[in-house]
Amino acid sequence: MSFRRGVVRQSKFRHVFAQVWKSEHCIDDIRVSRVTWDSPLCAVNPKFIAVIVEAGGGGAFLVVPIGKSGRIDQSCPTVCGHAAPVLDIQWSPHDDNIIASASEDCTVKIWQIPDGGLTSPMTEAVLTLEGHSKRVGILAWHPSALNILLTAGCDNLICVWNVGTGELVYQLSEAHPDLIYNVSWNKDGSAICTVCKDKALRVIDPRRGTVLKVKEKVHEGTRPMRALFLSDGKILTTGFSRMSERQLALWDTKDLSEPMAVQEMDTSNGVLLPFYDPDTNMVYLCGKGDCTIRYFEVTDESPYVHFLSLYSSKEPQRGAGFLSKRGVDVNKCEIARFYKLHERKVEPISMTVPRKSDLFQVDLYPDTAGSEPALQADEWIAGHDAPPLLVSLSGGYTAPPSKHRDTLRSKPQLTSQDSGSGAASPSAGTTVSTKETEEEQPQPRVSNTVSSA
Repeated sequence: MSFRRGVVRQSKFRHVFAQVWKSEHCIDDIRVSRVTWDSPLCAVNPKFIAVIVEAGGGGAFLVVPIGKSGRIDQSCPTVCGHAAPVLDIQWSPHDDNIIASASEDCTVKIWQIPDGGLTSPMTEAVLTLEGHSKRVGILAWHPSALNILLTAGCDNLICVWNVGTGELVYQLSEAHPDLIYNVSWNKDGSAICTVCKDKALRVIDPRRGTVLKVKEKVHEGTRPMRALFLSDGKILTTGFSRMSERQLALWDTKDLSEPMAVQEMDTSNGVLLPFYDPDTNMVYLCGKGDCTIRYFEVTDESPYVHFLSLYSSKEPQRGAGFLSKRGVDVNKCEIARFYKLHERKVEPISMTVPRKSDLFQVDLYPDTAGSEPALQADEWIAGHDAPPLLVSLSGGYTAPPSKHRDTLRSKPQLTSQDSGSGAASPSAGTTVSTKETEEEQPQPRVSNTVSSA
């Protein structure tokens, strides 16, 4: 079923517009990575901007404070501990100083960024996770449980780690017969959805390893797809039709036989990367190589997905970072912010609701996910689930001091200067290999069960 791009019903987000920041607020003269992998290449939180960059002889990414602007000197320090190009980076939702990176060198590394940013190249990770036999291109932190990280690689394997101990706690080895394109947690972290090169959408219980639902040929095209869980349990997918037209589809997990809504947009080759704001139920689509950002509102009213508008520019985007709601400027009615990657520049773009009042707009800013975890890792592993703990944005939001860094395994107590230097020491980092830890840690739960339901 298609949905129309005609008259939009009444909505407070109907007139959302994109506002490009002035050039003096952009980050210039960086070499964005040219790696052939469909990831955003950028990760943003209220404290830092991280961008995967070109690096000789290995993989690296740049980390700068979010207020940084202007030209980045070529001698600016980077995080450069991987032996091959970095494919994905993701900030922890529960500590704005912790970032994970995945690489073609088959490892995942956990890094602690000092509050003021890097002062010299960082080469020693807090933790190195070795469980994949091929390059790792997907990272997904659990939305509400501290230190739970999901990784997926080109070995068709999904691993779930407790980065607080370095333990590989779950491993899904036979759920996917081909390359995994994307993984997304649901709201309380009790399930994940995946899309694969076999064109199937799967809903999986990661602890039991059970494939709960399967929908074949979600999109009939051969190009990569994306899928993400919405806050109400529905799933939104992007992909390509048989005629190579780009599509957006909405699915009800209770019945995957037919999509609730489908839209065919254009015939560009760029993969559509969806970014979701659960507070407004808005979805933003950024196509790699596109000059536009489309945005939609998802509701319970037919046709369910309502086209709002699009932002167009002259410069194509190489990738994009999506700022969490904790970092937006509530005083300017900013409801979302992108960091658009050009070939050699990072350009902030604010999504704003036009309002004249200077008062806090309660209807635009419901309580949002904060940085405090709802569960400890052991609680989630034991079978408990909980949605993220919410905080108010009234009066702005300031992240509390980090309370959780010391839960990382063998984490040294470093000063900001020591953290930035990346100097090697016996305690500077811990490598966790699934082979090396067989005797000292419980074996991961290897699951390949497919439910008949």
